[in-house]
Amino acid sequence: MGPCFLVPVLLGLAAAGNAEPPGVAIIPKPVRLEYRDGEFRPETCSRIAVARGSEPLRSIGVRLAQRMAKSTGRAVPVEATDGRAAPRHGILLSTVDAKQGLGEEGYELTVTPESVVIRAPKPAGVFRGVQTLLQLLPPEGRPSGTGARGGAIRCLHVEDRPRFAWRGMSLDVARHFFDKEFVKRYIDFLAAYKINTFHFYLTDDQGWRIEIKRYPRLTERGAWRPGTVKHYADGQRDYRRYGGFFTQDDIREIVRYAGDRHITVVPGISMPGHSQAALACYLELSSTGGPFEVWTEWGISKEVMDPGKEEVFEFVEGVLSEVVELFPGPYVHTGGDEVPRDRWKASSFAQARMKKEGLRDEDELQSYFTKRVERFLNSKGRKLIGWDEILEGGLSPNAVVMSWRGTKGGITAARQKHHVIMVPNRETYFNYMQHKAKHGPGHTGYLPLLKVYHFDPTRGLTPEEAKYVLGGQACLWTEYVPTPADVEYLLFPRLLAMAEVLWSPPAARDDQDFLRRTAVHVKRLRRAGIRCYDGGEK
Repeated sequence: MGPCFLVPVLLGLAAAGNAEPPGVAIIPKPVRLEYRDGEFRPETCSRIAVARGSEPLRSIGVRLAQRMAKSTGRAVPVEATDGRAAPRHGILLSTVDAKQGLGEEGYELTVTPESVVIRAPKPAGVFRGVQTLLQLLPPEGRPSGTGARGGAIRCLHVEDRPRFAWRGMSLDVARHFFDKEFVKRYIDFLAAYKINTFHFYLTDDQGWRIEIKRYPRLTERGAWRPGTVKHYADGQRDYRRYGGFFTQDDIREIVRYAGDRHITVVPGISMPGHSQAALACYLELSSTGGPFEVWTEWGISKEVMDPGKEEVFEFVEGVLSEVVELFPGPYVHTGGDEVPRDRWKASSFAQARMKKEGLRDEDELQSYFTKRVERFLNSKGRKLIGWDEILEGGLSPNAVVMSWRGTKGGITAARQKHHVIMVPNRETYFNYMQHKAKHGPGHTGYLPLLKVYHFDPTRGLTPEEAKYVLGGQACLWTEYVPTPADVEYLLFPRLLAMAEVLWSPPAARDDQDFLRRTAVHVKRLRRAGIRCYDGGEK
């Protein structure tokens, strides 16, 4: 079975047979869900039909067939058809005859006693519909014909589409490194809950994780630090060499893997701050000339790139030229947050640049840096995303603002008619703990499940201003998150809340209904061996 379906397999749910089946726990909640009489029995599925000549649909169908075989114990063939008529006792995946208004990712799912039909305008919508179907199928290891109602699927009709175009989740691999196989597993988690954007945070003061052939020292030295001040918030310092990086072939594999799951990967390459790992490799990029080591501390380093030096822009453009070749998506996240001005105030290079360009202060110097980087990315057909600090000193013409220090920066940008992604840290930072405790994986901040569920990316904006909000995202920073099990523990079940916030209509939000559905998923996650917080104090 393909890894894409690992999580849905483990979360597969068998429908019960009343008007509001208690066993049905679809997350995120569909826009419209109508139950009908009868049931479809997966063990009777004869075949999966897909439109002839559509490789994306065939790929989805093959993985679904593998899932069906695991669930029912029977091989299910995938057949090419005209994509219009559902096979008797079969499943049809089609991109024709879909209802208008579903958009790029919307779908229709119809279950009758004779067939299951998923129609969508685009393959991405079919894929999202399959994720819903997988939550209705009996879980792997419990074939149809056993247990309550024999694993049958209650007949129903779903019409569904996302609320936001940007439904994101990040993973910081710079502070603690997670290998290619875990990154792919993480992508599976996102795919299962209809997240469509993976913000892949690759560089910071504590490590450079992406191979750049023009600058080999970035991974020869920059990917390794001589120790770690704290692995957890409660201590555990060490002086062991720590690190790792992704080759360009690794990156291509990850991007391909995500693309097969209709997830766009957005690289995060921090500049001009959060860049000490790069400065340790190329001292000439700094104001002082170093020397530096890859940082072993957490926090905000004063060592930043110096925008007064032309070699800084030569370096940035050299790095980004290779980055855009590896990541075909439209966006590159260049950071821009937490940039101390100390070194620039004392730098003859920075001060000369300010005088030459008529810049009033160091805030405008950072704006100058961001605008130059944006022009370069635009020349490569890409858009720049930066944290809300890029508003300081004047916003770049086409930049997208990711607002993390609350929503104020995002509201300001939206009112200036700039696109915005809302990520207010007190509502979306999954490195904060899910329970009130002094110790454990993650930051000592507190972010419970329902606070995530109550997040609204358009809060405080008029309907006209809200049009500039692309969506929202949760972030998982890993200063105090050294292991994959720690990542899972902080991710679940809050990922379910974020998925529903970004996909489902806000009017459908209901705390008790969400908690009921979440409890079913938590049980499945824990049974699968995924480390998932279950709501108790730890």
